[in-house]
Amino acid sequence: MSNFILIFVFLFLGIVFQNIKGFPVTIYKLLNKIVIYICLPALALYYIPKIKWSNELLFPIGVAWIGFVVSYLFFSFLGSKYGWSKKLIGCLILTAGLGNTSFLGFPIIEALYGEEGLKTAILVDQPGSFVVLSTLGILVATLYSSGNPNGFQIAKKILLFPPFITFLIACLMNVLNFDFHEYVQLSLQKLGSGVTPLALLSVGLQLRFERKSQHWKFLGLGLLYKLILTPALIYVLYVVILQQHSKIIQVAIMESAMAPMITASILASSHGLKPRLSSMMIGFGIPLSFVTLLFWYFVVQYV
Repeated sequence: MSNFILIFVFLFLGIVFQNIKGFPVTIYKLLNKIVIYICLPALALYYIPKIKWSNELLFPIGVAWIGFVVSYLFFSFLGSKYGWSKKLIGCLILTAGLGNTSFLGFPIIEALYGEEGLKTAILVDQPGSFVVLSTLGILVATLYSSGNPNGFQIAKKILLFPPFITFLIACLMNVLNFDFHEYVQLSLQKLGSGVTPLALLSVGLQLRFERKSQHWKFLGLGLLYKLILTPALIYVLYVVILQQHSKIIQVAIMESAMAPMITASILASSHGLKPRLSSMMIGFGIPLSFVTLLFWYFVVQYV
């Protein structure tokens, strides 16, 4: 419950600070860099070396990859059909295609399914959401924010993206069955825990509740895809088509229904992909997701 309270506290603080005269609102740019270059790498180095592999784990890992690829196809098609700008399409692909599978996902899944459920949630988040963000997410952000970057520029941006570098190091540590000393692990865990408060504060500093905003219909479409269509897709694919009925599948579906990823919003914002819309996806998506998650929890009871 304390995690849920913190979500609203830091969002509210960001909104308050942006309305204080003289407050340096653009500090959100610094917060974004701290999240991307310090907190995310720390999380990768803490969690990934601890993962134990089995083929069944492909189901939770696949959640983020499926959701993001279909998001790309879905919003690219709509954008092409209705003549949307590249920046709008890129924003929706990123913010609707990736879920908040860690800070929101971890406490919710642990509360519903215990420690075993949490282990599955970590798989959805780290080899799933985290790697998608560090590879396909960077690719989309780069392609839709600039003109026509060449393959070398894109590859360089991905390979030099600090979270991706640390992900590769963490994977090597996993293969070699190596982990850091417990004191180092504790430090990494503490650094990683800064993701949510800093990211939510950043989002709050950029959030605008504009009644006449041109983003309302796109916000509705993005949240429809993230909170309803994505978990429905995973349910049909895993349960109806592949006939999977384990607790792992229940957790995978619940994780697919989480609100938009905060870090994806930051990535979109830092690349100039409709910053206000990306912030609205978080600001409205998180509270709304508590309602839709309740619906999906009842659905998965019959898996």
